[in-house]
This record gives sequence, C-alpha cells and structure tokens, in this order.
Amino acid sequence: MITTVSIQFSLTIVIITGLFFVALGYLNSKKTISTHDYIVGNRDENTFTLTASLAASALGAWILFGPASAATWGGIGAVIGYALGTAAPMLFLYNFGPKIRKEFPKGLALTEFIKKRFGDGILKLSLFLILFYLTIFLIAEVTAIASLLNLISKTPLWATSAITLIICLLYILRGGFKLSVITDKYQFIIVSVIILASFTLILESLDISSFEIIKINSPNLLDTKYLPNYTAGLTFFIAVAATNLFHQGNWQRVFAARDNNKLKNSLLYSSVIIFMIVFWMGYTGLISYSLNQEVNPDLAFFDLILRNKDLYIILGILILALSLTLSTIDTLINAISSLLILNGKQINKSLTGKELKKKVNFIILLLSLIVFLISSKGYSILYLFLLADLLCCAAVITIFYGFFRKKIEFKLARLSILLGLISGFLFFPSIDFQKSLLVGIILPSDLFNNLVTNNLLFISFAISILTQFFVIFYYSFRNSFR
Repeated sequence: MITTVSIQFSLTIVIITGLFFVALGYLNSKKTISTHDYIVGNRDENTFTLTASLAASALGAWILFGPASAATWGGIGAVIGYALGTAAPMLFLYNFGPKIRKEFPKGLALTEFIKKRFGDGILKLSLFLILFYLTIFLIAEVTAIASLLNLISKTPLWATSAITLIICLLYILRGGFKLSVITDKYQFIIVSVIILASFTLILESLDISSFEIIKINSPNLLDTKYLPNYTAGLTFFIAVAATNLFHQGNWQRVFAARDNNKLKNSLLYSSVIIFMIVFWMGYTGLISYSLNQEVNPDLAFFDLILRNKDLYIILGILILALSLTLSTIDTLINAISSLLILNGKQINKSLTGKELKKKVNFIILLLSLIVFLISSKGYSILYLFLLADLLCCAAVITIFYGFFRKKIEFKLARLSILLGLISGFLFFPSIDFQKSLLVGIILPSDLFNNLVTNNLLFISFAISILTQFFVIFYYSFRNSFR
C-alpha cells in the first residue's frame, strides 16, 4: 500500500522547491540577453557544469516510471537496453560533437548541419520530427509529475501541471540556456543525493539480497533464454538512442562547451552517470515485481520506496520528482524556442525580423497551454511517445550518414527517410499492441510467425533503421560502378 499525504503538503513542497529555482534563476539572470546567449550562452561551460547539465536534462521524471515498468515484463534485458539507450547518445556525441563544432565553430543547432548537407526540403521534414518529439517529451514530463502527486496525495492533475509549467516559464523565458545550465547544476546534485539515498533505503529494507529475491521469485526476468530480455532491450536501446540524437538541448550543450576536451570529458562522465541511474531505477522494477507480482508496473519503484509511512521519504520523492521534471522541461522549452528562433521562417514567414524573441515566447506560451490541457487529462502518452520514437528512427541513419559525406542528394535522403517511415508504420503496433497495419489489418495475423506478432514494436523500429541502411548502401554500391 503506497503511503499518501495531504494535497496541501504536496503542493507546498512543490511550490517551495519551485520558487527556490525561480529565485536562483532571477539572481543569475541578466537584464538584457542576446539571441546568441539565449541559445548557447557564452560557449565557456566547463566539465562539471556540462556533465551536470547533460545528466540532469536527460534524466526527467520519466525515470521514476519507465525503466521500472519496462523491467516487470522485459526483464534484465529491458533494464540494460533502457540504460544503454539513454546513455548512448552521449557516446555518439563524443564523436559527432567535435566534428560538427569544427564545421560550425559558431553553430547553434543540428538544423544548421542538416540544411548544409541536405537542403531546405530535408530541413523542413527534420524540423517537424524534432519539434514533434520535443513536444511529446514535454507533455510526458508534465504528465509524469502530475500523476505522481495524484498518486501520493490525490492532487488534481490540472493543479500540478499548471504550477510546474508556471514555475519553469518564470525563469526559462527570462534567461534562456544559461539559466537552464545554472539550475541544472543544483538539480543534478539534488537528484544524485536522493537517488543514492533510495539505493541504500531499498536494499537495506530487504531480508536477503535483491539478486536472490529476483532469482527465487522471478527467474525468467534473469533468464538468458527469455526472449523479451533481448527484444525489449534492443527496442528501448534503438528507440531512446535514436530520438535523443535529435534532442536540440543536447546539441546546445555541445556548442556551449569551452573546448573539445571539456566536451568529451563531460559526455563520457554524463553517459556513465546516466547509465547507472537508469539501470538502478529499472532494477527496482525487478525487485518490486519479484516481491509482488500484482504490482502496477508504472508504480513499481514507488511500491518499494513508499512502503514505510515515513514523511521524510515522501518529502524526498517530491523534491526528487520536481527537480527531475524542471531540469528536463526547462531544457525542452529552451530547445523548442531556440529552434523556432533559428528556423522559424521554415514554419511561417512571419517568424523573422524584429521582435522575433517575443513572437517565439508567445508561441511557447500557447504550446504550454496545450501541454497543460493534455497533461491535465491524465492520458497515457506512452503510445504517442513510441510514435515520436519511430519518426526519429526513420531519419536517424540518413541524417547522421551526412557526417561522413560532404553532400547528399536530396532525392536519396528523401527516399530513405520516407521508406524508413513507411516500412516502420507497416509494423508499428496498434494501441493494444495486438496487430499492425500489415499484420492483422492488410494481412491476417495467422500468416505470420509468433515471433513477428509478439514483437511488432521491435520489428517496427528495427526495419525502419535497416531500410535506411539498405537504400543508402544500394545507391552507394550502384554509384561506385558508374
């Protein structure tokens, strides 16, 4: 039974914690800020600052729900895949980051590289994919914190959604990227301390070792012959790694580093930190399920940590959740606004000229209203999140192949992305995960092996990636004989 507290207690903690970050933001903000500073700051971030910011931005409130939930059905493979998928983009950027900094020493976004390599056509398509993904991520984060407070204290979803968004907007629209990085440092420290405390509290509360509990009660979750261990792990690795490579917030931090050495060190350290934290959160799902196989997968972590009716533990979870949420949504809001400032004319010609930042801020406020309305309904956005993952998967190989080619034909890029989308959609599961457009709608499910019908999500992501490989390989092979 999960412990509950009063609505007043929960909202008081959220507001006090939020006002701390608002005050922190205003104390460190400038009265005037250039567009350049708003997007990447002064390009002088050191190793600790970048490490803290990269880790804090990557670790949103979703880590309290997603990894543990995936572990209850996907086993240790899902845990490892989730952790590797979240950490992998930092390792990819370890190689790609210095290259793009060399080509664009005054760069501000990945979209600059896309425009140079592929032209306006692919830029518009990529911009849609990136903005869609960032918006879904934003909705997910606000929904997560709202759901948590509703779980702990029955706080109305709309109240938490509104307060969280207002708190973040109060400081991020004023100071942009620099304030996001400054608050990230404090949020990172808070998150690290509380996650470490959860590690100690949970393991010390068990009668025998956690591994023995899992081995005795849920051996299939550790079994090397348990297929979901592999398919779930690969699915989460592909999906999470692909989408995060398009995260403008990550690219802002690449361009903000003082030099390549500090950038590489930061990416390496943050990848290790991210892996360890996500792995631990997933591992709690294995423990929780092994102790109670009736547990709600989304609440597996909370079923462990909130068993004791300890007000201090609830207080810590509330602070942890808000710190995770704010560190992520301020990065997302600043990432979306920076893309609109840089590429607004690709969306609407009115997004140019003077007063551009004010126009973009108005759009952000409208977007925040949409996020508030959706997150207040308590909808499960997992399916939409997976759809956003597929869209990014369908472009990731083509776009990053451009790192190795000075110029790529527009027709080749368009064809590979479109075929990646089409092939992925054919196998992308319905909302009940029982069928897809090809399997069960166009063709009867009986025509397909159980390996296909039981792994539609994995096949959807995998075939989208492989299609791009085959298209690019075919064109390269054909052109080599001309």
